Amino acid sequence: MPKPKLLLHNTGIVVESLDVAISFFTELGMVLEGRAMIEGEWAGRVTGLGSQHVEIAMMATPDGHNRLELSRFLSPEVIADHRTAPVNALGYLRVMFTVENLDDMLVRLSKHGAQLVGEVVRYENIYRLCYIRGPEGILIGLAEELEKQ
Repeated sequence: MPKPKLLLHNTGIVVESLDVAISFFTELGMVLEGRAMIEGEWAGRVTGLGSQHVEIAMMATPDGHNRLELSRFLSPEVIADHRTAPVNALGYLRVMFTVENLDDMLVRLSKHGAQLVGEVVRYENIYRLCYIRGPEGILIGLAEELEKQ
């Protein structure tokens, strides 16, 4: 029996400012698909939060295959803050993007407040990698594929 098809629909990130997060991820190369207010009894049933009022923005990679859902909770209030968690904290922590020119991307994202977490390292002859903290401390991984020789 063949395995069922499985596709990742999106990764969610909760933020305080949608505008700042949209600007950052747009600079990274993502495309804003749309913004919407999500509320109502059905939404609370899905999340288990009961009554909720959330503004979301859906960002897509240029190829349209991957998405980030940025969420700003108006109610209920955010009750936990993981923005300063180290890279070895338990749970969902980061998303990693492949970029064409890592050095250029670091300069561009620094204009949006991004800061390098450690340093840019080379993984064998495959990738140059780094972690950055973007707006609101969002942890992002960047990988530049090295030329195959």
